Amino acid sequence: MTGTLAPKHFRYAFDAGVATITLSRPDRLNSLTFESYAELRDTFLALEHHPEVRAVVITGEGRAFCSGGDVESIIGELFARDTAGLVEFTRMTGALIGSIKKLRKPVVAALNGLAVGAGAVIAIACDFRIAAPSAKIGFIFPKVGLCGADMGAAYLLPRLIGLSKATELLFLGDPIGAEEALRIGLYHRVTAEGESALSHAQALAARLASGPAFAHSMTKQMLESEHGMTLHEALEAEAQAQTLCMQHTDFRTAYDAWRAKAPIVFAGAPGPFQDKATRPAKP
Repeated sequence: MTGTLAPKHFRYAFDAGVATITLSRPDRLNSLTFESYAELRDTFLALEHHPEVRAVVITGEGRAFCSGGDVESIIGELFARDTAGLVEFTRMTGALIGSIKKLRKPVVAALNGLAVGAGAVIAIACDFRIAAPSAKIGFIFPKVGLCGADMGAAYLLPRLIGLSKATELLFLGDPIGAEEALRIGLYHRVTAEGESALSHAQALAARLASGPAFAHSMTKQMLESEHGMTLHEALEAEAQAQTLCMQHTDFRTAYDAWRAKAPIVFAGAPGPFQDKATRPAKP
């Protein structure tokens, strides 16, 4: 890797184009502290400047993905803060979500277990969600007297599952099981019992890492930008985006490989393009 990513509050690994972030406080259900919120934000921002990283996986250690902010280390201190101090905190947590969305590389959440509060919002900020059968998800903010719209939840969730269901989840705060989350489109895939969500997520990330990084970055940008556009504005934006992709070397590389009936190896990719779904490596 160029440079070093060495976070102190969670684990970081890199292999064959895929960076894996593992929240590693299993005894606290991978709850977040002031420090880990900030370090996650900074890590996602830094990943933009590591071209060797072409896809990212985020997961948790143990039986939870992330149980949100740590009650003991965060809540007590928040009661001692004034309004300015509280806004500083809520803006910082929101900046973590912003950094995930800003990263122009695909991010895959491997939901190994419970994802609630901030953990649920981190999950929906990712581009893909692969879940274990035990992976309940819940926006539990109203259960602790807080607004269901936190860290961008009221912006992101309706875009994924529609306003009606998002309204229900954000007002009531009830966690839902993996099968319901899959049914309403919140999860992309639920693994079979006994199969590793992380292995499936890493296989997906490896497939993405073998693809055209510039085109993937453009796809992520357009999915975000077009949300606020009219159809005609979106058509023009996509015309310009595709023109840029046509001028990138990956477009010619794919054409030449097709003519030669050879595997496509995109610029900077760790290996040939995986144009079909691959099975995860056995754990």
